[in-house]
Amino acid sequence: MARGPQPIGSVLADLMARTGFARVQSAAALEAAWREAAGPAAERFTRVGALRRGKLEVTVANSTFVQELCFQKPALLGALRRALPDQTIADLRFRVGPLG
Repeated sequence: MARGPQPIGSVLADLMARTGFARVQSAAALEAAWREAAGPAAERFTRVGALRRGKLEVTVANSTFVQELCFQKPALLGALRRALPDQTIADLRFRVGPLG
């Protein structure tokens, strides 16, 4: 069955969905927003994981830094929501683990 011409936006959206580009772009945006919200220490001691059901998972190098981030959670959530208004970030989940 032959198909006629399609709008370029439709073709690009289909291509990005098939190649996973949107997911990679979203992960990069989450990482950049996290670094901005959490500050310079975040780059050394944390890694952003997946955003599932509104909960952003963050792996942290040690339990001391987890505790510090827990104290800052309301401010971090506010900064992330301002930086990523299209994402639904309702909570942060911190866990100690390897960053590599």
